Amino acid sequence: MEARKVNAANGWLWIKQGYWLFKKSPVLWVVLATIGVTGLLGISTIPVIGDPLATLLFPVLLAGYMCGCHALEHDKELELSHLFAGFHNNTSQLVTLGGISLISQMLILGVMMLAGGATLVSILMSGKPVNNPEILAQAATGAGIALMLGMALFSVLLMSMQFAPMLIIFEKMSPIDALKTSLLACLRNILPLSLYGGMMLLFMMIATMPVMLGWLVLLPVMISSMYAIYRNLFPTPTEIAMALEGEIITRDQ
Repeated sequence: MEARKVNAANGWLWIKQGYWLFKKSPVLWVVLATIGVTGLLGISTIPVIGDPLATLLFPVLLAGYMCGCHALEHDKELELSHLFAGFHNNTSQLVTLGGISLISQMLILGVMMLAGGATLVSILMSGKPVNNPEILAQAATGAGIALMLGMALFSVLLMSMQFAPMLIIFEKMSPIDALKTSLLACLRNILPLSLYGGMMLLFMMIATMPVMLGWLVLLPVMISSMYAIYRNLFPTPTEIAMALEGEIITRDQ
C-alpha cells in the first residue's frame, strides 16, 4: 500500500479536520484523553518495568483512539469503550509494534553511548530531574556527534511509528510492513508534516500558558488530527476505485 503525496498546505488542513472530529464529542474526548494519559503516566511510575510497559501499551491505546475517530468519521458515537478497543483488535500485533519501538529506542541509546554520549545517555536514563541545567548542557555539548546521530535515528523511528498502529488495525498489516509503509509515507510528505509539526508546536506553547488548561483541548485534537493525516495519505479501496474510474473517463474523453 502506497501513501499519497499531498501539498504542504494539507498540514493546516489536518489540524482543522482533527478539530472537526473533536467538536463531534468534545466532553468525551477530554475524558478519554485524560484517562489515557493519566493511565500511561501511572504505569510509567512503576519501578523498573514502568517505562517499558508504557512503551509496549502505547500503540494499543493509540489504536483505540483511532477506532473512536473512525466511528466519528462514519457518524457513529464516540464511546468510552473505544479507549480499550486496541485490546480487542490485533492486540498481539500492536504489542509487538510497541516491543519493536522499545528495542529500537534501546539500540539508539546504545549507539549514542558508543558515539561518545555516555554521560548524556546516563542522565537521560536515570529518570531523575536535573536540578542544575549546566550539567545537562555540558553533557550535551560533549556529545555533539552522538546527539545529532540520536536525533536522526529517533526521527526515523518516530516516522516509522507514526501510522503503524493505524495500518495494523485498519489495513491488517504486519508490524514490520506497517513500519516500512509509515516511514515511506512520512518521507513522501515531509513538507506538510513539517508544517503540521510547526503549527502544533505553536499550539503547544499557547496551550501551556493558561496553567496547562489548553491541553484539555489540544491533546484530543492532536490525537484526532493523527487520524485525519492517516485518512488523507492512505485512501480507502473505494476511493482508489473512484480515482481509477475518473482517470479512465478522462482518457476516454
